Amino acid sequence: MSHIYIYSPSSAVREKAAFRRGIARLKAMGHEVEVDQDALCSFQRFAGDDACRVAAVGRAAASGADIALISRGGYGLTRILPALPYRQLSKAIERGTRFVGVSDFTALQLAVLARTGATTWAGPALGADFGVEGEPDDIMAACFDDLACGQGEGAGWTLPKADTTGLPASVTAALERGWAVKGATLWGGNLSVLCSLMGTPWMPAPDKGVLFLEDVNEHPYRIERMLTQLLQAGVIDRQKAVLLGSFTGYKTVPHDKGFKMATVVAWLRQQTKVPVFTGLPYGHVPTKVLLPVGGKVDLLVEGRDALLYWG
Repeated sequence: MSHIYIYSPSSAVREKAAFRRGIARLKAMGHEVEVDQDALCSFQRFAGDDACRVAAVGRAAASGADIALISRGGYGLTRILPALPYRQLSKAIERGTRFVGVSDFTALQLAVLARTGATTWAGPALGADFGVEGEPDDIMAACFDDLACGQGEGAGWTLPKADTTGLPASVTAALERGWAVKGATLWGGNLSVLCSLMGTPWMPAPDKGVLFLEDVNEHPYRIERMLTQLLQAGVIDRQKAVLLGSFTGYKTVPHDKGFKMATVVAWLRQQTKVPVFTGLPYGHVPTKVLLPVGGKVDLLVEGRDALLYWG
């Protein structure tokens, strides 16, 4: 059984039923759940004013919990990054608290990495993942349990059939016998949030890392525009590999004339010698693995089988 602390550092919780279902599910899984005193606060679109949410992050760090899990994402963390208690967060992580979240939580994760080098976890949120009607996704729940039990060692997936198209020739030739990156820093998260940190003290700059990206409600041309920013800033060319998760919630229109996410991926591969792989099971989707942001990983790709290993 793990001690899980629920807090709200971003947008206000609007779906209270999902919030309650999520807590009930975690308890049914055998966990002890502690809810922050301001988890359901609301100020404008936020879960409390800025000072309230900074204090909530501090209480999560001081909770001694095994896992500090956000109630939801949305927006709100970037505006409080200068005020976050980074030393307290770092000490909490050293003591064993694993901070878990998705979406807007990318801002806190990258800021913690930039300021302290500590590892946090990209994964679920309470309401959207554990509070769903019906049963939570099996893979997500199993990965979360592995983290809670200290047993998580990696994540594997099958690359889409067309995923080797456009890869560097040296990588394509190596896939059948196995292509690997060893001991690289895994980092990234939500693409929009990551790009919003460019040029700020909260943007880490791992060289020879593995960068993973996802987004929601962003048309492919907007995705391409943000990837262009990363390319022109030199971020992508400094990596060992780029992993693309799910990009969901958008609609193409007749004006696109065939321009879609596959078009963006093909274009990105033409701009860089860094291998770009897709299909990572992570993003604003039910099936998501948990990933150590800032952790050292091995990336192994053989044929269409991909494995991230940190154990």
